Amino acid sequence: MSFPTRRLRRLRNTEKMRDLMQETILTPSDFICPVFVQENLKSRIKVDSMPDIERLPLDDVIDEVGTISDLNIPAIMLFGIPSKKDDAGTGALGENAIVQKAITQIRKNYGEKIVIMADVCLCQYTTSGHCGHVKGNSIDNDSSIATLANIAVSQAKAGVDVVSPSAMMDGQVFAIRAALDDAGFTNVGIMSHSAKHRSSFYSPFRDAAECAPKFGDRRSYQVPYTNAREALREVETDINEGVDIVMIKPALAYLDLIAETKKRFNVPVSAYSVSGEYALVKGAAIQGWVPEKEIIHEILYSIKRAGADMMVTYFAKQAAKFLQESK
Repeated sequence: MSFPTRRLRRLRNTEKMRDLMQETILTPSDFICPVFVQENLKSRIKVDSMPDIERLPLDDVIDEVGTISDLNIPAIMLFGIPSKKDDAGTGALGENAIVQKAITQIRKNYGEKIVIMADVCLCQYTTSGHCGHVKGNSIDNDSSIATLANIAVSQAKAGVDVVSPSAMMDGQVFAIRAALDDAGFTNVGIMSHSAKHRSSFYSPFRDAAECAPKFGDRRSYQVPYTNAREALREVETDINEGVDIVMIKPALAYLDLIAETKKRFNVPVSAYSVSGEYALVKGAAIQGWVPEKEIIHEILYSIKRAGADMMVTYFAKQAAKFLQESK
């Protein structure tokens, strides 16, 4: 009698069998949808390098959030573009800042029906385009984290649920947590861009948010893509400083770090499928080089399979529609 042949294809033979055996499940509840809101804008502006992505005037934000909520996406991530920039990035602060105005309106109209997250950084607001305060030819860490903490408190006063520091300044999570607690916002969470790598995948975002550095680059504060151990130390540092959710950014080229973070640390793990990942797929799909729906699914499933509990993705609305259609 010959040894029985192992046939794994038996478990893939029919659609229902494949459904039964599916290990990774993707739903709109996994998504956080980015929203760009621009101060003093009269009508929507398309982002040329990110097809189907737009900068919104404040008056359009409520309708946009309604569309996102109707797709059963539970959270948004707000990014602001001010009408004026200065060296200190003052456009990021105060109740009249564009993101704070958007938060206030969303909270008033939607209550707790959607989770409001907001980026905490200076790059969109400074004349330098850097994520912190410039002193001489370098980025000053300690004055920068003080400002980031003030931005976080300002957003908390407006009604944000989660602040998301992305500046990669040392000590930013500790400073923000202390400032939030001292101001009485102990229930406001922090989702830090814990391992934010120096990446060319951010280029379309810098177009959308008008935040390309005016001199030099961000090598001195973002993680080198060559250094996995350093990235994990950044994650561990944020955990020790009191972060609620850690983030790996970008996602697709860093699936190994998502998986290792999930394995090593007992915290929620987010991944940011960034603008360059989006633009590559959309550009190739427009040319007819790739099947758009299938490749979007493959990318997002791979990010979740690697260990992401949630993902910030520009595909959020499109993918949510695809998932609804497949039911």
